Amino acid sequence: MTYTLLNLVFLAAVALVALAAVLARRSPNWRAVGAAAVLLLTLTAIFDNVIIGTGLVDYDEALISGVRVGLAPIEDFAYTVAALVLLPAVWELLPRRRTRDDGSP
Repeated sequence: MTYTLLNLVFLAAVALVALAAVLARRSPNWRAVGAAAVLLLTLTAIFDNVIIGTGLVDYDEALISGVRVGLAPIEDFAYTVAALVLLPAVWELLPRRRTRDDGSP
């Protein structure tokens, strides 16, 4: 199984959870998610290149697409994208806690 196929399976599941949040009209603040995406994808690019460059991690060339950001295969970024979409969607789907009039839980 290639990394791309594996990523597609997980990203499809993430997309279903995100769709559930949107359909429940409890969609995350996508602008905030976008800002977090810029930061986290930049950090992923930096640290993936470091760990690959130092030899801590290596990839079988037959299992990756060949598209890279520096030394990091593009497939590595799917985990970051999944977290960026899944975590806010799950947060929005969790039941809301009611607060008292004074603002405390």
